[in-house]
Amino acid sequence: MPNSDHSRVIEARHHDPYAYLGLHQHPDGEGRGMVFRALVPRAEEVRLGESGPFLTRITGTDIFELHQPPRPATSEDAPLEFGRHYELHWSERAPDGSSTARRRVSPYTFSPALSDFDLHLFAEGRHLHLYDILGCKLTTVDGHAGALFAVWAPNAERVSVVGEFNAWDGRVNPMRVRGDSGVWELFVPGLGAGQRYKYELRPAGSDTPVLKSDPFARCFEKRPDNCPLISPAGDDFIWSDDEYRQQSRDSDWQQAPMSIYEVHLGSWRKSSSGGEFPTYRQLCNTLPDYVAELGFTHVELLPITEHPLDESWGYQTTGYFAATSRYGDAAGLKALVDAFHARGIGVLLDWVPGHFPKDEHGLARFDGSALYEHDDPRLGEHRDWGTLIFNYGRNEVRNFLLASALYWLREFHVDGLRVDAVASMLYLDYSREDGEWLPNIHGGNENLEAIGFLRELNEVCHRECPGTAMIAEESTSWPQVTRPTWLGGLGFSMKWNMGWMHDTLGYMALDPIHRYYHHDALTFGLLYAFSENFLLPFSHDEVVHQKGSMLQKMPGDRWQQFANLRLLYTYMFTYPGKKLLFMGQEFGVEAEWDCRAELDWALFGDPLCRGLRQLVSDLAHAHRDTAALHRRDFAQDGFQWVDCHDSSQSVLCFLRRDGDDHLLTVLNFTPVPRNCYRVGVPSKTLYTEFINSDSSHYGGSNVGNSGGVVAQPTPWMGQPYSVELNLPPLGGLVLRPR
Repeated sequence: MPNSDHSRVIEARHHDPYAYLGLHQHPDGEGRGMVFRALVPRAEEVRLGESGPFLTRITGTDIFELHQPPRPATSEDAPLEFGRHYELHWSERAPDGSSTARRRVSPYTFSPALSDFDLHLFAEGRHLHLYDILGCKLTTVDGHAGALFAVWAPNAERVSVVGEFNAWDGRVNPMRVRGDSGVWELFVPGLGAGQRYKYELRPAGSDTPVLKSDPFARCFEKRPDNCPLISPAGDDFIWSDDEYRQQSRDSDWQQAPMSIYEVHLGSWRKSSSGGEFPTYRQLCNTLPDYVAELGFTHVELLPITEHPLDESWGYQTTGYFAATSRYGDAAGLKALVDAFHARGIGVLLDWVPGHFPKDEHGLARFDGSALYEHDDPRLGEHRDWGTLIFNYGRNEVRNFLLASALYWLREFHVDGLRVDAVASMLYLDYSREDGEWLPNIHGGNENLEAIGFLRELNEVCHRECPGTAMIAEESTSWPQVTRPTWLGGLGFSMKWNMGWMHDTLGYMALDPIHRYYHHDALTFGLLYAFSENFLLPFSHDEVVHQKGSMLQKMPGDRWQQFANLRLLYTYMFTYPGKKLLFMGQEFGVEAEWDCRAELDWALFGDPLCRGLRQLVSDLAHAHRDTAALHRRDFAQDGFQWVDCHDSSQSVLCFLRRDGDDHLLTVLNFTPVPRNCYRVGVPSKTLYTEFINSDSSHYGGSNVGNSGGVVAQPTPWMGQPYSVELNLPPLGGLVLRPR
């Protein structure tokens, strides 16, 4: 072979080691003249098979070769034959002088495994099963069991698989590049599940190789280690959620109830066995039952994709196809999802396509170039978060993210994705000063490539996984976030109503004597409430970074704080839109959320905490079971103001409707009870209390309307009839007609 091939293999620079290693026609021979080469560092001597011929060391190197002359006299003289795979046996000397017998089948006689069609689809960004093509998977080739590795690194001069199986020596298992696809592949016989591995890449023009984790790895070591592990072959988990999934596919989610309990698995409740974290399987026995008892329809898990730093809560992802090993393995997570579905609870995952961390083992400058990100920091860096931005204009990067989304939906049966930080994706000048960003081709601040990606993401997920809920965390006034892409929208199912959340919490933080001046903070949201499909969030973001707990945000003494919180939740659950509440908020945790500590379950000994939890449960059940509270969440005809003008007394009255059915909500945002308060109603009938947040069952003062009130033929507030109510202090009433 040409000397350049020889030198590049020795120097670990060869982009196609198959051109030199393995079995080849002898360059100086004719007929059946052949040569077999193998690179075996630290070997004293190498032979072909247990009792076959010895290979000859090329002087001064770790390359061994066996020559077979042309036209041997007998078949016994011809150990080399194309189409066969050869096991090498050698003795390896350790630094202490000891010698160990080793053997392995050479990888360099196996044919390419990835099809040209797979590589073509990937290059176009259209391979929707990419996670089955790239990464590492156990398989059998020509009767030999082993692991097939494939990684995208188009700007690398050489890529190798390294691990304990080759002493982390990048010279031993260099990969071959597949044409101009930028994909490198190698089948390594003899490897099994659980073995550690990484990729060693030599960037073009560099003398220093880098170690990188597999972007498609399906499991990792538990942090602080960051090494991928070869995952087991196949999927032997037996699901039992066919009926639930079929119901989800057949349902109309827009008219279905949706109340979401947001959870950080590591700090909801610590392990009962004394471990650092609960396991997915331990949570199967507690969390689904708790959420079902509360009455929530869905649970949303803060990111469980692999991440190196606990304090990032999962939002700085390094493993887009791996369930974090903090809580167990992939089968454990599947068991948890299955357990939720068995209780009729949907599972949403918080998914982070907007940025990724700079950790050296991760995606950052993966092959020595800005591969997944932009090279220009004005396009490719979030300075606020210390993270990098995906290059959504690159086909392969979009395909990577699309495949990740589909992986969780298909393989883990999750019911939807909450897409993090959408606003940061839409705007090129997001959190940037003048001169720190580059405009698009039209001179605007819209990230056209990210917009195209988000539309494609929603189209693909809705098409491939019918019934999927795609929820945007989007905090700006970007139009048509939840409108179909064929109408010019982004195609999301829902978006967080951040404006409503900020206005409402700002209002509730005021001393009631000042609420008179800010009455419009509660009424303004109805001007845009039906312009999108909104979800009302009181999320983890509102109880961290010195913002205080939900209880601490409320004014007054402790009784008034709980009364305000009960009033707030009554307002939330009767307001148009789906609901989200972060764990612990349902019983009034007193401290900010700390991801390192479990919720303060001892508070259940406090009657006010127990009462608040009971109210949240009753509200969630009411939302789930009462059509008027959920069926027309996104339609103007599902809501009607009765009176929104009583700022002097800080009272709101409105109806929730489903056709002829309706519920009346009356909210008193002052600590002053109001007797004989007249409210207009549409029906001449008996109205009874469905929910009274001031009930003694919830820790309130029990002011209300026991037995109900009969509507009088007195028109009021634009309604043909009216009732006189006793309004509890800092209380909310939900009344239903007989």
